[in-house]
Amino acid sequence: MIEKDEYCINIMQQNLAVIGLLKSAHQMLMEGHLNSCFMRAMETSNKKRKQEMVGEILKVSKIANK
Repeated sequence: MIEKDEYCINIMQQNLAVIGLLKSAHQMLMEGHLNSCFMRAMETSNKKRKQEMVGEILKVSKIANK
């Protein structure tokens, strides 16, 4: 759009639409992860693995909320 010299506001609106789609995809991936990988890890008796999984979720959440 920039190369075609589109109006700035139109480019920004498209950027926001893409950001919205990426946020939706992220949410779906997070839900899937929590309901599968995370749940399996929480069902084990391996405390180290549980802590790792919690740490991963916190790390991704912090990045997503910036």
